[in-house]
This record gives sequence, C-alpha cells and structure tokens, in this order.
Amino acid sequence: MRKVLILLVAFVIVAAIHEGTHALTALAYGEYKAFHVKPYGLEVEYKTIVEERSGTKWAVISGTGNLLTCLLGYILLAPRKRFSSSPNQFLRGLAYWLTLLALLADPLNLSFGPFLYGGDANGIAVGLGVSLFAVQIVSFVVLLLNRELIVQKLFLAYGVQTRHFLFRPLF
Repeated sequence: MRKVLILLVAFVIVAAIHEGTHALTALAYGEYKAFHVKPYGLEVEYKTIVEERSGTKWAVISGTGNLLTCLLGYILLAPRKRFSSSPNQFLRGLAYWLTLLALLADPLNLSFGPFLYGGDANGIAVGLGVSLFAVQIVSFVVLLLNRELIVQKLFLAYGVQTRHFLFRPLF
C-alpha cells in the first residue's frame, strides 16, 4: 500500500508541475482562463479557442510544462545514488517514481497523445509552424533516450531487475 501511495504522490507532483507551468506561462501571455481538476487529471483552460491559436507563444505555453517536467527528471537522475541509498523509504521511493515519471510521461504524451486526445503536441506544432508528426518524432526520440537512461542508470541505482522487453538496454 505504501508503494502505491508513493507512486500517487509522485504522479500528483509531476502533474502539478506540468499543468502549473502551463498555467503560469499562459498567465504571463494573458491566455490563462481557468484550472480544472477532472476525473482523468488536471487541465488548464485558455482564453483563445484551439482553432484560433497561432504564433510562437503557443509553442511556449504548450511546451514549457513538458520541458520543465523532463528537466526535473534529468535533475533528479543526477543524484540517483544518493537518493537510492537513503534510509528514508518514502524519500527513496518518491525520488525513484518522480524521476521515472518525469522522464517518461511527457515524451510519451507528446509522442502518442495526438493519436488519442490531441494535447500539447498540437500547440507546439502550431506555435513552431512545423508538422505535428515532426513534434511526435522528436518526442519519440527523446522518449527512447530517456528510456535508455532509466534502464541503464535509474534501474541500476535502485537495484531494479527486469526481463521485460521494453526495459532491456538498446545500446
């Protein structure tokens, strides 16, 4: 039960950082309208409707949450040996799950989210004036690189062993 609680805390932290960054960035651009807690998660509502969005500000509004979350994962990965050897079980578990979620959630969201629900990738593509597919490909490459960091660095530090094909080193 404790492990599930730690995972939920980590998920809430990552979601709050991601959506909070969207909200703060939208506020800075005068686009913030509301913040909603929905059954499937947190959501920021913007003033401009999707069909009327254009310009680089939408790449910034849509992309900063993703960028900051990934950056958190890289920052937490650096002291992984210190966290993994902590006598505090909660801190050790929280650092593990925060690192894992921060490295995987947004690249996964940007890579595959557009197939299911749209999301941030559309705003990034519109804001940068590139195809959605280009955003998805770049995000998928980041996802693969982050997965490799998890397999070769994070799992090793925390003593995680698995034979699952998705978590075998590629390099």
